[in-house]
Amino acid sequence: MAGVLAEATKETFRDLVAQGRVVVDVWGPQCAPCIALMPAVEAIARSRPEVTFVKLDSSQARRLCIELRVMGLPAFLFFQDGREVARIAGQDLNATRLTQWLDETLTANGKEGN
Repeated sequence: MAGVLAEATKETFRDLVAQGRVVVDVWGPQCAPCIALMPAVEAIARSRPEVTFVKLDSSQARRLCIELRVMGLPAFLFFQDGREVARIAGQDLNATRLTQWLDETLTANGKEGN
């Protein structure tokens, strides 16, 4: 599943982030920056087979977003073996900044994993 965008729900979220390195794309259907970033996120996911990418629709998982303390969209959370270790968010987020953040996060958390 690494490198592929999986759809998370409030029921499947914990299982999807439990193992390995996972980037969670928290988005919303009314969030124009989220929609604009989608093609770039899909391209980044295809280019990063060492990372699993998961999409979480905030409008369908509001309670989970509150638990995760997601305050604004788009938001990207990086999980390593079930534990959140990094995040980036904001309407001014672009593909270049997202790629830079992912590179920095992978370096800081061991590019090859365990």
